[in-house]
This record gives sequence, C-alpha cells and structure tokens, in this order.
Amino acid sequence: MPELKRVVITGVGAVTPLGNTAESFGRALVAGVSGAAPITRFDAAKFKTRFACEVKGFDPLNFLERSEARKYDLFTQYALAATEEAVRHAQLDFDRLNRNRIGVIWGSGIGGLCTLQEQITEFARGDGTPRFNPFFISKMIVDIAAGVISIKYGLRGLNYATVSACATSTTALIDAFTYLRLGKADILISGGSEATVNETAVGGFNASRALSTRNDEPTGASRPFDVGRDGFVLGEGAGALVLEEYEHARRRGAPILAEVVGGGMAADAYHLTGTHPEGEGAYLGMQAALDDAGLQPEQIDYLNAHATSTPQGDTSELRAIRRLFGSDSELRISATKSMTGHLLGAAGAIEAIACVQAVRDDVIPPTINTTTVEPEFAQGLHLTLNRAEHRRVDYALSNTFGFGGHVACLIVKKYST
Repeated sequence: MPELKRVVITGVGAVTPLGNTAESFGRALVAGVSGAAPITRFDAAKFKTRFACEVKGFDPLNFLERSEARKYDLFTQYALAATEEAVRHAQLDFDRLNRNRIGVIWGSGIGGLCTLQEQITEFARGDGTPRFNPFFISKMIVDIAAGVISIKYGLRGLNYATVSACATSTTALIDAFTYLRLGKADILISGGSEATVNETAVGGFNASRALSTRNDEPTGASRPFDVGRDGFVLGEGAGALVLEEYEHARRRGAPILAEVVGGGMAADAYHLTGTHPEGEGAYLGMQAALDDAGLQPEQIDYLNAHATSTPQGDTSELRAIRRLFGSDSELRISATKSMTGHLLGAAGAIEAIACVQAVRDDVIPPTINTTTVEPEFAQGLHLTLNRAEHRRVDYALSNTFGFGGHVACLIVKKYST
C-alpha cells in the first residue's frame, strides 16, 4: 500500500445564521452570539415552533446573475457563496492547476426542500394540469450542489454528494480526506449546505417533537446539556472547506490553516431518530477517529460536540465522551449549536470550520444558554459555559450524528511543517 499523504485545509467559507463569511461566523462564535429569532421566511403563527436560526442579509445576486440564480434552490445558492469564499481564501488559480485532479464532495441532508414544497403546493392548488418548473428536478436533487460547483470552476475530478442526515457534511469531509491521502486527487472542495426553514421542515420536526418550543425566548432556546432543554433550534446555511494534499499546497505557496489527521464513522444501530442511551455509536466513531489519527484521547484539546439540545441526544453523547476521555480529563467541550442552531446536513462543515479556527487561534468557543447542567455531568467535564476560553489547542475533534444512527467524527490539527 502506498504511503499515505498529508492533507491540509487551505481555505474556508461560510454562510451561517451568525454571519455570511467564515471570519464573521468565527467572531460571533467567540463572542457568544445567538442566531435565533422569530421566523421571517413564512407565517409561522399556527406552528408550535415560531423561531429559527435563519441566514440574514443573504443576496444571491451578489455573486450570481439573476438568470442563474433562478436555476438553483437556496441550498445550492448557499453552497456557491460559501465555496466562492473558500476558493478565494485558498488563493486558487484554477488556470494554473490541473483541473482533472480537482474535485468536489458536497453534502446536504435534505437538498431542495423549498423547491419541492413550492412545486408540489402549486400543483395541488391547480386543476391537475402539470405546470412544473423546467428546473424543478435539478433544483431539488441533493447532488446538484456538487455538480454546480464543479461546473462553475470547470473541475473535472471526482464529484459526488453524501447523504447521512445530520452527519452528512462530516461524512463528505472524511471522504475527501481519504481520497486525498490516497493520492486520488490534489484538491477537493468539500462541505455541506442546507436551506430548510420552511413550513414542511418546521411542521415535520414539530410533529416528531424534535424542535424547541421556547417561542418567548428564541435566543435562549438552544441550551445543550441544560436540564431545561426541550429540543433543537432549526438552522440553515453552508460551510465550504478546501482540502489539499500537503506537498501540492506547499509548492503553490498556499495559506495553510490546519491539517486533517483523522476521521471515524460508525452507527448506533439502535433507533430511527433517537441515539443509543449510552452513546455506543458516538464512542465507536470517536475511537475510530483517534485510531485513524494515531492519537490517544488525552491529546485532544477541544471537542465540538454534536449536542443539539435534545433530552436524550445530549446525555448519550456526554456518556460516550466520559467513557472515552474519562471524567478527570482536561478536554474542553463546547456546543456551538447553542448559537447557530442545528444546520442539519451542513452542521458538520461549519463545526469543522469552528475547529479549524480553534486550532488556528487557540480559542475555544463557548456553550451559551446553559445554566443548570444535568446533575450526572455537573462535575468532571469542562463544558466551556457562557464565555470563550483562550488556551492552547493542538488537536480538535468534531462530532456529528444523524437520524438513522449515522456517526461521523473528524480530527484537525494545528498546522506545523
């Protein structure tokens, strides 16, 4: 087997409820800003949940012609915006690179749900005559964002989409990492996007009792690890990362932000939507990531927890963390979904960016809104509550879990030659 190559991150881009660039997103995280507010996308007066973490101030016409924008669902528009920033950040001049060795692995948990709802609703209101948008199917399907990114930049390397619910974009990043270290590509653009703040998603998640209903206190609704948590807050947006083979990046003088050193995937094999009470899949995924990186648990400095603020999910993850890292570890843990809400298939990408920023800047973002930690975990775990902590971060681990029991965990390292 050939020697595995090093893989680095040379660019990031983000569209989030906290800001529409990676840097504004990072600043808001460190400052402990909540992105939650009453829903503006539709009239939610009759819904059990009437708030979400919406992207604010996004205009696709800042980077797309109007005729082009009409061809793409919002989740693809978010993907293109985040990728444009990441490409610029990585200083990629595709005309000077081998486009046959550059590809895209992009994920979305749901894809063009806004388009699907719009088209089906219009058909149902009509007389049965099919008058569908000619771009209906291409706007809706999950893989289209990956395809559109490759078309925009003329990238002819491997190209596909991942779908593993809320573990989707971490799965995409692990796949990109694997292909690059096997020498199958020079550069891969990877990440995920989601745009599901609409009646269908809010109504569906309400029906499954997954969403918080703290309508009188949106900014404080996402409260991971707190005894009063009552469900997740729906978010939206995109995160894009440029992953690159190290020697290729070094030769072109690329800015190197961090190194990817390990990825692990597993399954709870337990329930359609719930997590294993003891976090069996989470434990296996984290251990697999450590094994892949050749690391011991005590070497991880920061863990960005999946922690969606659901009653069972948070406790099962903390049990898995305590099992693997011990109850007297110096590991710092935080739940950035307390600020961003849950971006579903895009969560892993923006949380990977949070980890990149943590190892680059030596700062751990806080978990906000948590006032009374579950008694089982009130002692022995550092949950980084309410304010950021400045400390050395050499390794950061990101956890993502999805409906169906999917588990994906990614480790990034502070870059050094």
